[in-house]
Amino acid sequence: MDVVQQLVDGRRAYEERAWVTAYQRLSALDPGALEDEDCSALATAAYLAGDRDATNRATQESFRRHVESGNTRAAVRDTFWLGLLHIMTGNASLGGGWVARGKRLLMDVSPDAVEHGYLAMTEMYQHVFAGDMPGALDLAGQVTETGQRCRDPNLVSVGLASQGRLLIYLGRVREGLALLDEAMVGLADPDVSPILAGHSYCTMVEACQEIADYRRMAEWTTSLTRWCRMQPELVPFTGQCAVHRAQIMRSQSALPEALEELALALRRYAEEGSSPAAGLVHYERGEVLRVQGDFAGAADSYREAGALGHDPQPGQSLLSLAKGNGAVAAATMRRLLEETPHPVQRTAVLPAAAEVFLAVDDVAAARAAADELAALARGFGCEALEAAGAYAVGSVLMAAGHPGDPGAVGGAAEALPHLRRAWKLWIDLGARYEAAWARARIGLACRALGDEDSAVSELAVAGRTFAEIGAEPARVEVERLLGRDLPDGLTAREVEVLRLVASGRSNPQIAQDLFLSQKTVQRHLSNIFGKTGVTSRTAAAAYAFERHLA
Repeated sequence: MDVVQQLVDGRRAYEERAWVTAYQRLSALDPGALEDEDCSALATAAYLAGDRDATNRATQESFRRHVESGNTRAAVRDTFWLGLLHIMTGNASLGGGWVARGKRLLMDVSPDAVEHGYLAMTEMYQHVFAGDMPGALDLAGQVTETGQRCRDPNLVSVGLASQGRLLIYLGRVREGLALLDEAMVGLADPDVSPILAGHSYCTMVEACQEIADYRRMAEWTTSLTRWCRMQPELVPFTGQCAVHRAQIMRSQSALPEALEELALALRRYAEEGSSPAAGLVHYERGEVLRVQGDFAGAADSYREAGALGHDPQPGQSLLSLAKGNGAVAAATMRRLLEETPHPVQRTAVLPAAAEVFLAVDDVAAARAAADELAALARGFGCEALEAAGAYAVGSVLMAAGHPGDPGAVGGAAEALPHLRRAWKLWIDLGARYEAAWARARIGLACRALGDEDSAVSELAVAGRTFAEIGAEPARVEVERLLGRDLPDGLTAREVEVLRLVASGRSNPQIAQDLFLSQKTVQRHLSNIFGKTGVTSRTAAAAYAFERHLA
């Protein structure tokens, strides 16, 4: 193929958004055969084909040409792309150097020029990575204002998306979501750079995921998927898109399908050479495997996530709890709450904290976590968080209703409205796993109120749901609560006593919790020892943990 034809083919591929083809055609040519616009096209195509080094080289060549020709404004644009490239890949000092060079060049450019908005964007990202969210928000506002004044769709889209996410980080969730809605509309503009569009799509979906706004997340993930499929040779963003699809599937309890998407995401990240980003994939995989009951696989996934720089919490603590290590899980939860000051980040920890603290009978700590979660959910206005808050509050009310608890403020009757609200919200969202847990807890509340028929009905529905979605540990727990499939001929009441023994409670405490006489508790213990062949409370506790009865 001659040079002219190869150049024509490269340009056509670029216009058609066939990024790998465009990159291959243009990069095969001698740089002297490329015009200035071709250098910019090569840089963009290289980025979208997954070759960051080639992007760097092509953009530096474009910068050199623009400086030599005296095209200062175009050279400033090049410094923006170089700064953004290095900042996004963790080379903050090198990125800062290009930002500084762009600022120096801007001294000879009109203060009204649109290029000021582009460098403000790179400065905004510098503040974000430095943890200065208020400073980043001010710069994001400058980016939006410059874009609106200069009618630049790139700046408007990125500015609005950044303002929205930063407002969410700062606790102004409703205000932030309104700006994200506006930014999403702007991404339909064909003049928005595909690189900036991809980053904006991902940052907005991530923001929704962090606050459990699954309705927006599902809608925008669909838009992101459609955008990616319109560019079949696209490499960046496709891995993240697959992760988001997996998160939606997990929220809808489609667990095998979520694992397939996560496998795709790992392949995409490998093609892109961005291994740290794969940490989230392994964490999400651990979450699915934990729910399915593959505790060894989940532990491996959490470890891999941590090795790649992604915090394996709170999933790892919930795994510890499922394996009977409640004290370890509770200690980790207390540390996480101490180290997590931001409201958005706390919403990811508080549901797990309430669950863990209740499991270790720290009702006061569970109540604090539940109340805080419910308050944040009301402020954020996100249905999934409202459901989690209602479920936590209802669960605490049930636990606090035991006679003798000095902090008792309610009981099963007070818990039921909260649990029913949680169930309704989760059902409306399609979150079958969480809704089944709410239904199981409703069944226990009915049992505590003496309505055993309703208790069995609610628990049975929850058990069928867990069986259908493949949530084996949850299914086994419901079967235990129903008194079915119990080992060694144990009765449901004997399993209740065994579970309390495993939690470290004494006979008087067990009698109080179950409204029994101490003599009856002792008789149950004798039956348990005889049926299981154990000879001590320690051995009984080990028996319970081994068979997932505690």
